[in-house]
Amino acid sequence: MDVQRDRLFRALLSAARGAEDPAALRAGLSALGRGHRRYGTLTGHYAPVGECLVQALARYAGGRWDADTELAWRRAYRLISTIMIEAAEEAARTSPPWWQGEVVRHERRTRDVAVVTVRPDQVYPFRAGQYCSLETPWWPRVWRHYSFAAAPRPDGLLTFHVKAVQAGWVSNALVHRAAPGDVLRLGPAAGEMTVDHSAGADLLCLGGGTGIAPIRALVEEAAEHGVSGRSVEVFYGARRTADLYALDGLRELAARNPWLTVRPVLSGAGSGEGALTGELPEVVGRFGSWAGRDAVLSGPPAMVRRGVEALLRAGVPAGRIQHDLVGDLASR
Repeated sequence: MDVQRDRLFRALLSAARGAEDPAALRAGLSALGRGHRRYGTLTGHYAPVGECLVQALARYAGGRWDADTELAWRRAYRLISTIMIEAAEEAARTSPPWWQGEVVRHERRTRDVAVVTVRPDQVYPFRAGQYCSLETPWWPRVWRHYSFAAAPRPDGLLTFHVKAVQAGWVSNALVHRAAPGDVLRLGPAAGEMTVDHSAGADLLCLGGGTGIAPIRALVEEAAEHGVSGRSVEVFYGARRTADLYALDGLRELAARNPWLTVRPVLSGAGSGEGALTGELPEVVGRFGSWAGRDAVLSGPPAMVRRGVEALLRAGVPAGRIQHDLVGDLASR
């Protein structure tokens, strides 16, 4: 519960500070409201939570709490809860709070990485580059985010790349315990790291570790739509050669699509697979200017942050860089 408490307070502070950007505030809170449906949250739950929140703030704020402060927090919570309730009720008219998904294939690619393929019990809408939350039968009500590793396909199957991490309840269950026949729960698709394939700008992709999953999905989607003269460069980073578990599949795509270039990057000792050496963001920066490109990044949060800095220095405008920093949520 400590984790949930901290997340709640961070979300409240973020919402309170986001008042100067109403559009972004509404978008973020709407996504939160839709996501809370998977926990069984109902409209009637919001009011008592608000009362508990105000009482807790009053107790721990001490002498800094007064009537004006209480009124401000009540107004903020009323705004927050109204947006979340409206989004949840709208979503309830068109989609379930979660989908059931049967594991149909489980492939161990490395000691701690598995590729898990799931068949949802009904049509599951999503775009390449997005992610969803997963719940396993072994840890009820514990949800973690994972990116889709393949573009939408006719058979409706969904693929995820999962790395087991220390003390990761969900990730360890999915890598070491899940097997065909097990049933997972899936929350709705989320995330804005999608690509407009009708645009003509060349695309630069950075994927670190299992962050290569949404990059592969985006490349598959580009191949299906046709790129109309667009080139796509993928830099795929890992520490060791053995960790480049998705490289063969990416190279097969590149062999069939001359517009696609795949460059493996190794940051650890040794070399192999014709890989460049060094930290992924720095390696990308060595290539000089990337001006005129659209860019997407996926991987550990530190890598994504350094990657954004490298791309800005290399001439990519901030408005043309996309990422979803969900690594800290997805790694448990």
